[in-house]
This record gives sequence, structure tokens and C-alpha cells, in this order.
Amino acid sequence: MNKLKSSIASEITAYLLVTLGILCYTVGWSIFLMPNNLVGGGVSGLAAIIQYATGFNMGYTYLIVNVLLLLLAFKILGMGFGGKTIYAIGLASVLLKVLPGLIPEDFIIDFATSNGRLMCTIMGSIMSGLGIGIAMSHGGSTGGTDIVALIVNKYKNISPGKVILYVDVIIISLSLLVPSFDADGVAYPFVTKLATAAYGFILITVNSYVVDLYLAGSKQSVQIFIFSKFYDRIADSIAFDLKRGVTILPAQGWYTKNESKVVLVVIRKTDLNLLFRYVKAIDPDAFLSVSTVMGVYGQGFDSIKVSKEEVKKVENR
Repeated sequence: MNKLKSSIASEITAYLLVTLGILCYTVGWSIFLMPNNLVGGGVSGLAAIIQYATGFNMGYTYLIVNVLLLLLAFKILGMGFGGKTIYAIGLASVLLKVLPGLIPEDFIIDFATSNGRLMCTIMGSIMSGLGIGIAMSHGGSTGGTDIVALIVNKYKNISPGKVILYVDVIIISLSLLVPSFDADGVAYPFVTKLATAAYGFILITVNSYVVDLYLAGSKQSVQIFIFSKFYDRIADSIAFDLKRGVTILPAQGWYTKNESKVVLVVIRKTDLNLLFRYVKAIDPDAFLSVSTVMGVYGQGFDSIKVSKEEVKKVENR
């Protein structure tokens, strides 16, 4: 029963965080990017290009294209991922349609457009990148190139941000070939479109950097050595209460020549404060050494991604 409650609570938390990510993502587009006719990458960028050219609402295009991409995600990434992504795409489609009409125009002018397109490009890309990172780190996606990035990342050690960047460069380059009109129906000259494309490249560069920065921070791991005379109780608490792996190493204090044991733990950085509370509750005088590790691969952490062809080459040696 406790496991069931924990699982339900975990899923609710994940969906709430995906909601937060999508809200951040759509607010960035609604306040900073769309009012300046800026173009990004992925499905949102493609939808923006279509809206500027035809007036067809960005939310509708976003939904239609992502529905097609989801068919691929269901098969490769699984139904668990698909469930959160359907929710994320549906919510993003609604918010992209509704939010621009809810945010006062005077606020957008004072807070965003009056401060220049460069500032709006940077702020919009930071908010959208942060939103993508939050959604992806909790099993969801804002759709489009995010889905492509996660599929590639499942099989290859290529960061999602880089995959998104490569695809987005192609989409923004194509925007130069599509006519674009302002709110009064006047077509933008090619020089203006060229400047918009330049801002778009800045946008996707900052966006991909923020995505990778957030994902790296959320997955960062630490290695901890715990020195305590109550090492056995601490090890049991970490293993059975915190549900994390523990290794006991033999040790000897060189000054005292006393034999002892050292507790070695590798955990996510986000669990560090919780581990501190467990340790200090048992031994307030425990000595801890904490260091950041570059990468952790194995059960409970990242997996080493190797293609089937590479496995066959090793087996045939």
C-alpha cells in the first residue's frame, strides 16, 4: 500500500513539474518571441513561420505536427513517455492559443518589445529552454525535435541539446524561403527576414545550452565518503530507508592505528541534503567527504549506450 501511494505521489509530482515546464515554455513564446515575429526551431518554430505567413494559429499547427511525431514516440520511447508527452503537447497547444490573448498588450510592450528584439530573443530562449529541460527531466516533452532528441539519446551518447540545435538550424534556414507578414498584412523585406533568422540562430543556441545545463544539473551525481563509528547503522539507513546503494570499505586511522570502516555512497546531487539528514540523525559527529563525479553509469544511473553493430564487433573479436 505504501509503495502504491509513493508511486501515485511520484506520478502526480512528475505531471505537476511537466505542467510548470510547459507554462514556462509557452510564456516565453507568448511574451517575448511571438510579439516580435521571432522564429525558433522545432515544431514551435515551424508553427510560428506558418502563422506569420498565413495567419493560421500557431497552437493548431503545433498540435497537428506533434500528433504525427507521437506515433513514433509511442513505439520507441514507450507508453509511459507517451502519456506525459500527450499531456504536455495538449497543454502547450492550448496555452499557445490562449495565453497571447490573456496577457495585456501594454504589459508585453513595456516588458518585452520596447526593450529590443535581442533582449526578447535571449529572454524567450532562456524561458523556453528551461521549460523544455524541466519537462524532459520528468519524462515529458514539449514535442517536435525534443522527441527526436530523446530517441537519439536513447541509443547514442549525444546530448539532447545538440540534436535539437542541429535540427533547428535547418528549420530556421528554411524560414528565409517563406514569406512573412506583420499584423497589418505588410510583407517583411528579405533584409528583415535575414535579421530574424540571425536572431533565430541566437535563440536556438541559447535554448540548447539552457536545456543541457538544466539536464546536466538535474542528473549530476556526487560521491560521498562517510567516517563514523556508527557506520553499520548509517549504511542500513541509506540502503533500506533511502533506498540507495552502499559500499563498506576497510580503513585504518594512521594516527590512532584503529581499524574502522568507511561508507561509500554515490547518489544524485538532488538527494544529497536528504542523505545528510539521515547521517546526522544517527551520528551528529560523522565526518563526510563529498566530491562531484563526471559520470556514473550502471543500475540506477545513466546507461552506457552502445549500438548493436558495436556489440557485434566486440563479440567477434
